[in-house]
Amino acid sequence: MGVTYCLGNNQKYGEKMRRTKTTLRATAIVSLAFLAGCGGNISDADRALPGGPLNVIDASDLNDIMLDFADPDEAVAYFRNSIAQDPTRIDFRRGLAISLARAGKHAEAVLVYEVIEEAGELTNEDRIAMADAYIRNGGWAEGKAQLDAIPPTYETYDRYRLEAIIADRNKDWVKADSFYDIARGLTTAPANTLNNWGFSKRIRGDLPEAEKLFRQALRADPSLFRAKVNLVAVRALRGEYAMPVIPMTDEERALLIYEAARGAISRGDRDIARGLLEESINIHPRFFQAAVDALRALDNNVSL
Repeated sequence: MGVTYCLGNNQKYGEKMRRTKTTLRATAIVSLAFLAGCGGNISDADRALPGGPLNVIDASDLNDIMLDFADPDEAVAYFRNSIAQDPTRIDFRRGLAISLARAGKHAEAVLVYEVIEEAGELTNEDRIAMADAYIRNGGWAEGKAQLDAIPPTYETYDRYRLEAIIADRNKDWVKADSFYDIARGLTTAPANTLNNWGFSKRIRGDLPEAEKLFRQALRADPSLFRAKVNLVAVRALRGEYAMPVIPMTDEERALLIYEAARGAISRGDRDIARGLLEESINIHPRFFQAAVDALRALDNNVSL
């Protein structure tokens, strides 16, 4: 059955080390906040260090701490301030680009990555992140160009995830399937990739394969609500309106039944849709405006 032995002990050891690392870094954040509050009370020993107190903080991997633990907007402010103090530090600019992307400011992230590229310091990992930022900002050609600039031997999950999305957009289904399959094999958390692959199959009209992939996504992550919605939607396209046997809260069930009702309406099964909407309204723990409006439209024979 493969190398299943010793994994339990190794996992426990790894978890212990991660907890230790988290504790140490959290302590460093608290210490940093304390030092920042001290204002000008810097010791003679600090002044004697080359470059002053900043070097002490650098030695503690403060950049990594900000990227690992800080709120994205706080990290953006930290890296902007760091660049103002030392514009030559590429690691500060890289941290700023990553933080901007995490804060949803993809256009700004692209501008920072372009500065890093002009400095000749863009790594393969940077190119992937830059491609992601381009694509999220609608720059499909620019994102593809960044991926093409990466050697084919540099194989990572994020690279193939983006390659698959681009191939999907270009309707190059053979490449899309290949890239999705490779990406799935390069991660221990494949749920999002499987969900995207399933949606790709739905677009192509391959509904049975789409349903299969959505179910695989939910086995990988039972909490992925997007996959639940997609699963119900693709079943409704085939006239199957019963809820699949998957974990769901009462609110999720109401939303999923509403999704099935929308599918029934699109197929012309208005009586079935009416019953589903009534069930959705009754199950939802709060007032469900969208379902109420849809039911009212059906009762008034209004086209939805």
